[in-house]
Amino acid sequence: MAPTALLDIQQFLLQQEVTQEALFETVLDDVVLASSFYANIALAGLSILLFAFMARNLEDPRAKLIVVSTMLVPVVSISSYTGLASGLTISILEMPSGHAAVDETTDVALGVGETDGVLTMWGRYLTWALSTPMILLALGLLAGSNISKIFTAITFDIAMCVTGLAAALTTSSHLLRWFWYALSCAFFVVVLYILLVEWPQDAQAAGTYDIFNTLRWLTVVMWIGYPIIWFLGAEGIAVLDVGITSWAYSGLDIVAKYIFAFLLINYVVDEPASITSGEDYGATSPGVTPADD
Repeated sequence: MAPTALLDIQQFLLQQEVTQEALFETVLDDVVLASSFYANIALAGLSILLFAFMARNLEDPRAKLIVVSTMLVPVVSISSYTGLASGLTISILEMPSGHAAVDETTDVALGVGETDGVLTMWGRYLTWALSTPMILLALGLLAGSNISKIFTAITFDIAMCVTGLAAALTTSSHLLRWFWYALSCAFFVVVLYILLVEWPQDAQAAGTYDIFNTLRWLTVVMWIGYPIIWFLGAEGIAVLDVGITSWAYSGLDIVAKYIFAFLLINYVVDEPASITSGEDYGATSPGVTPADD
């Protein structure tokens, strides 16, 4: 994690005056906000049970690795959304001069009164930093890609999430918030390139192109929605309020995580022979196997 991001986290935790109990009560009092958390807690729990049942008879190591990496997505989500719902990973941050929320009302109603600032759900970034690499790992394995491409996609994805976190937590300068945002988007472009250009070629060679193509477009379309919501939401230009922003993120999570995971695990269970760990799986050119990487 970038030193600046760590510093921002430490500073707002040390300076935070609003108690977790007050934040918890605030979430409960906002039906839209609370439902965006609790709906995902329920769906993540049901997904874990369903996916474990679906994959109970798998034997191939590669198939099991794909399933386990996919199952970790709802595992991370249920933990993350519980943190958000409990007030553990949300905070009230005073936005810098120039931010849209500063020019409008910035009073946040709490169980103990009102306070100035914007309710920031910074725990979502921790969720994405831990869950999206698992999605990319599963996709890379499905495509039969080599370790170099998978590692590149995962590391740039983590960098994207960490710089997004820095954008959300930076309160010293409005310009710096947008610099972090632009940097995060730049890292996202690298991930998109691998998903749209590199891995489709590998999937063609591996014979898994059809399912990979479905899942990569689902991932690409949903993931593009996240920076758009950030831009429009309370952390960006504040066109959307906190509750709507939260539900927009939660809606994307439902499709990009649970529906994605169901489609992938269902394919792995139904077509295990297509992703076996045979010596030719994932070769991107004649005579080349993953072991040569």
